Amino acid sequence: MTWLPIMALAALTFGIAVYALKLPRNLWMLFAAALLFGLAGYAMQGSPDLASAPAAGPSAQQSETGELLVEARREFYPDTALPSRFVVTADAFARRGQFEHAANFLRNAVSENPRDGEAWLALGNALVEHANGQLTAAALYAYSQAEEVQPDNPAPTYFLGLALLRAGQPGQTRALWSELLEEAPADAAWRPALEMRLQRLDALLGIGPAPDSSGTGQ
Repeated sequence: MTWLPIMALAALTFGIAVYALKLPRNLWMLFAAALLFGLAGYAMQGSPDLASAPAAGPSAQQSETGELLVEARREFYPDTALPSRFVVTADAFARRGQFEHAANFLRNAVSENPRDGEAWLALGNALVEHANGQLTAAALYAYSQAEEVQPDNPAPTYFLGLALLRAGQPGQTRALWSELLEEAPADAAWRPALEMRLQRLDALLGIGPAPDSSGTGQ
């Protein structure tokens, strides 16, 4: 029974081509042959009797990445500085690994308030993840806007370095993070976490020993 609608659609297509579109008579056979060729190919490679399968959703790894990115971003902002409603909604999508939807909401956020530095930063992160870790021109622009809006906040530089690391440029990441630490206040709440990540990066690059995970230093 599944083939009946397909055959009917083919006949309808042929009829439209002949009568509505005035297909020349000398092309009737060629057009009919093309339709039959297409049906034959579908019969050989298609599975018309199988139910359609839903598109694959975000993986568990993407959801975990989104959760970690949101948490890491919020470390650079005080608890009293709540993000906008667009950023909150975008974070919900990011936590599910739906970075394209997150980016769409964040575009609305920066359109409504171009001075929202956290929205620009979150947009950069979402665009990088949506591009499978690639630092696109749009993501780089979002990071630059975040830094321009909030020049005293180290988050744009940190996440730009993270994106460069994922893009296979650890040297540039190290340069950015090292400069960030040199200019950071000694009592900055985010400083210990960045120091630890820079130590791990140095160990990866063979510059220094890996940090002692036990915290004893022995």
